[in-house]
Amino acid sequence: MRAFFIRVLMALLLASGLGGVALAKPIPIKVVVVTTFEIGADTGDMAGEFQPWVEGWPLKHQIAIPGVRHVARYSDDGVLAIVSDMRGRTRESVAALILSDQFDLTKAYWIVSGIAGVDPKVASLGSAAWARYVVDADPIYELDERDIPAGWPYGLYSNDAERPNVKGKAEGSSAMVWTLDKGLVDWAYALTRDVKLPDSPGLQALRAPYKGDPEGQRPPFVLQGDALGTVRFWHGAHRTQWAQDWVKLWTDGAGTFTMTDCEDQGILDVLDAHAASGKIDRRRVLVLRTGSNYSRGPQGEQSLPHVFHGEGLKASFDSTFRVGGVVVRELTTHWDRYGTTLPAGRSQ
Repeated sequence: MRAFFIRVLMALLLASGLGGVALAKPIPIKVVVVTTFEIGADTGDMAGEFQPWVEGWPLKHQIAIPGVRHVARYSDDGVLAIVSDMRGRTRESVAALILSDQFDLTKAYWIVSGIAGVDPKVASLGSAAWARYVVDADPIYELDERDIPAGWPYGLYSNDAERPNVKGKAEGSSAMVWTLDKGLVDWAYALTRDVKLPDSPGLQALRAPYKGDPEGQRPPFVLQGDALGTVRFWHGAHRTQWAQDWVKLWTDGAGTFTMTDCEDQGILDVLDAHAASGKIDRRRVLVLRTGSNYSRGPQGEQSLPHVFHGEGLKASFDSTFRVGGVVVRELTTHWDRYGTTLPAGRSQ
């Protein structure tokens, strides 16, 4: 009898949250915003990728997520934003978030919101591109350009291939290309294509030398364009040509290289790995990259790889929230609809 009363007492303590045991339910999340870095503080100073969301939404609540180095922020209306850190650390952070028992992510939409290098053939500094495809360029063979055979355009080619522009294999390394939900991407683009992105004399000066690239000379605009992910930072005309070819190769001609970044391939790889568990819905993923610098110099001119300028960075940080925020606002405002049905009208 005494043992019975002890069990009853323990049950009451646990139910009331006493006895040092927390029984808080996971916080339901409607939208996860993944940013990759911040400059200085989260508020009140020069903004990076995270700060426009913290201040602009706003995200008033802080929460530490085990395995994520930077404190996360969330709002009462179900928006959660993290700083994943860059390159390889991104995978760790996204996996830690998914495996955390602090949040219910089963119906969450994901927006990767970050800056990138932009191909001046396709878009300009400050422009925002919704990706249809994310292509991985990390599993690759690399031959010193001074040793490449005659006729090769560059020394980069697929694993298990013997020359450039031939598909190889990356078994055990990567899926190489991820196709985002077309209906969702089209919907996000249609919702934001007329968003006015600010121009400035500084941006105009940075665009001016790109006389051979009409799209690269346009004021910032919203478009659909695909992302190439590689943890190494690269720059130059020959590498841009390789990126254009690589995206075409792995998307079977359907994709257009637009943005180059260091994290998207890792994020999509982790999301795919956890999709079967039911913890996340892989269909509800969007990638939004904004141009902070050009991937090469003006046609016929050489340029050094460290080509970041304050005006380009500022414009790209601003564009992530101006464009991405429209989509997040629509999703949260009409959650009674989008919680159960994807925006393209397809029911779960």
